[in-house]
Amino acid sequence: MERRYSIVERAQALLADEQGTLYKDAPYRVALCYPSPYHVGMSSLGYQAIYGEVHAHAGVTAERAFLPDDVEEYRRTRTPLFTLETQSPVSEFPLLAFSVAYELELTGLFSMLELARIPLLREERTERHPLIVAGGPLTFSNPDPLEPFVDVLVQGEAEDLIHVLLDAAPSMDKDALLTHLAGIPGFRVPGRGGARYHVAKSTDARLPARSAIITPHTELRSMFLIEPERGCSRGCHYCVMRRTTNGGMRTVPPERVLSLIPEHARRVGLVGAAVTDHPRIVELLRTLVDAGREVGVSSLRADRLTQELVDQLRRGGATNLTVAADGASQRMRDLVDRKHSEEQIVRAANFARTAGMRQLKVYNVVGLPLEEDADVDELARFTTELSRIMPVALGVAPFVAKRNTPLDGAPFAGIREVESRLERLRRGLKGRAEVRPTSARWAWVEYMLAQCGPEAGLAAMDAWKAGGSFAAFKRAFQERGCRPYMARRVEDGRRKATAWPVVDGVAPTAA
Repeated sequence: MERRYSIVERAQALLADEQGTLYKDAPYRVALCYPSPYHVGMSSLGYQAIYGEVHAHAGVTAERAFLPDDVEEYRRTRTPLFTLETQSPVSEFPLLAFSVAYELELTGLFSMLELARIPLLREERTERHPLIVAGGPLTFSNPDPLEPFVDVLVQGEAEDLIHVLLDAAPSMDKDALLTHLAGIPGFRVPGRGGARYHVAKSTDARLPARSAIITPHTELRSMFLIEPERGCSRGCHYCVMRRTTNGGMRTVPPERVLSLIPEHARRVGLVGAAVTDHPRIVELLRTLVDAGREVGVSSLRADRLTQELVDQLRRGGATNLTVAADGASQRMRDLVDRKHSEEQIVRAANFARTAGMRQLKVYNVVGLPLEEDADVDELARFTTELSRIMPVALGVAPFVAKRNTPLDGAPFAGIREVESRLERLRRGLKGRAEVRPTSARWAWVEYMLAQCGPEAGLAAMDAWKAGGSFAAFKRAFQERGCRPYMARRVEDGRRKATAWPVVDGVAPTAA
């Protein structure tokens, strides 16, 4: 009979398979928490970078905790949430630092606090409870729904701010610490101040972020992650990481990137918002591949691809080429200032075929402002054209407007409308290309969290307590009176000219 391993034994097995795990005896301990399971959290370069930064701080150590794969098993067995390194209860740590990537991870934070037996609401916690801090990619757009649950928000790039926090936290009581942090740019202390939407920028000396740990149990199996660039020089209107965010793109010389890759790393992932915009990307790829390493690259831009670049990716082990169009038609791409044309994407497909790749993956969105059926039909026509070059998998996500972008406040197209367009696309591509859509319902939930304030976080808590279904979220948003950003502006009679781009003389409305 096959042995059933305990929760702790499974955690120890994950630990045993890691390379580079950091251990340190120090008087002050931080539980670095990720509100998604281990295989997701350990694929996050930002999370790994902060793990390394905490360990580099004198007198401080970090241990990791993740949302369990099976939360119900923890509840059923009354197992408290524990850290991976020493299997210590998370509640025993003086500071819990959460890295939150996007809106729907909020419920993971609730589950982790519940399993740690820590009250969810900030106002229900006392001095005896750990300090709850949250940062991560979500803070670049709208961290407001986190406010009811955290003591401190770290907004933007955290490599420098984490040291500011750790300089003060071990020697101050909670009240004094919160007052201190509220006066420092980059920190927001709910109820005490701090600049809202201040996105901190790390010093260039902290770059590049890179993995501390390599593990086979991730989305990117046994891959060492490093960023050859940070940020983006482009101005896509839907994107949080555009050129106006933190000074645009900052590049790292290939020589420095190569010097930081450990000898044992046989698979290397180059990660960033616009990796192929790096002026020396082909040189970096060629050097890695010539050394016998497999290489993966995030954020391939069709207009930057060349046959040589794609050939190097193929030599590095890639079997699929992935690009993003991010607009159903050229009219929609022009609307969001996405600098791609059909000709460039066709050229990318031909590069992939010549290199011997098996499939072209194209990411797109539906539901942009001013989008019509004709735009969706154009996407079906163009995808059919691509499928004549090589097999195509089309990933399609409903558009969700993010705060602090030019499309901030743009309305959600509507669940029925998005589903109708997805069905129209499926019919148009039946037998020609694989269509992989994401849920319109959960995109609407993401939209509400992205465009509402702290009350949306409370609604998410209500929905989580009620089982976390879509119906529970819909009911909770209604009961908490959640109103998206633009809807509130219109109802208050304060509607102003938006920063939305104009196409054919018409701007989107909030209807």
